[in-house]
Amino acid sequence: MRGVLDGSDPRAVAEAATALRAGLLVALPTETVYGLGANALDARAVARIFEAKGRPHFDPLIVHVPDADAVATLALVDEARAHFARLTAAFWPGPLTLVLPRRPVLPDLVTSGLPSVAVRVPRHPVTRAVLRAAGVPVAAPSANPFGYVSPTTAAHVADQLGDAVDLILDGGPCAIGLESTIVSLLDDRPTLLRPGGIPRADLEAVIGPMAEGVRVLERPLAPGQLARHYATRTPLRLVTPDALTPAPERALLVLAGPPPAGSEGYGRILALAPGGDLTATAAALFATLRTLDAAGHAGVDVLPCPLEGLGVAIMDRVRRAAIDG
Repeated sequence: MRGVLDGSDPRAVAEAATALRAGLLVALPTETVYGLGANALDARAVARIFEAKGRPHFDPLIVHVPDADAVATLALVDEARAHFARLTAAFWPGPLTLVLPRRPVLPDLVTSGLPSVAVRVPRHPVTRAVLRAAGVPVAAPSANPFGYVSPTTAAHVADQLGDAVDLILDGGPCAIGLESTIVSLLDDRPTLLRPGGIPRADLEAVIGPMAEGVRVLERPLAPGQLARHYATRTPLRLVTPDALTPAPERALLVLAGPPPAGSEGYGRILALAPGGDLTATAAALFATLRTLDAAGHAGVDVLPCPLEGLGVAIMDRVRRAAIDG
């Protein structure tokens, strides 16, 4: 690995762009999580993503581009133009991924052989600068071993992937901390495939009611649809306040609000947002799961947050990580 470079340095941005054009793997900061990027038009480079992550080839990748105009080179937007125009005007750049019919320019490996492609314009200024400088679309799943907790700092990437990455750009901690919301525009009515950084209500305020896609699949239509994902080595289980089982060897993670009465017997108690701010919970979730995973607890009990706004995406990730779903 060439090392971890300061993403605010224009020389580092130029080096990352050159590396991508040369078929190398570059870890990039986004507002959601850190991505493991490769030139999406280079099948050999894309294959290295799957190898580095241990990702199954049936799980498609998200392709990142610098602006909405660049999507037309990769996907067919005519049939979805009305929804596409409204969504991109309202939410791009940002944590929204759109699934569209693909063009043949993309290697099949990027889309896992599907006739569609997932595309996004990220908001993070470092990655946007790299995309403009590279001049190629960048396929970039989360920069971590497949199925493990997504990285929200450059250090997470270095710790988990090490020399499997050629270059890491450090853009600081991710502001949102949850992966993008994924919406399919393959049918007349948009379909929510994965909750994420933009709440459903915000999207429906722009395009009207969406259909509900199947979120747990053996062969996914978009990233993040597998039943077991975002997992830690330490067993997680969802609990309710009246079903706590405090023990010195266990930890309690409170997603929103203060720790409840009766939780004093846990070896460690972490409350991500004592005041109930789900934005704070989302930003801290993955980093906290990593901290707990490294602490040697026998297990972690998780108190759910409300299923509203970002809470839907937060609980989607926690359920996929938990042993009991």
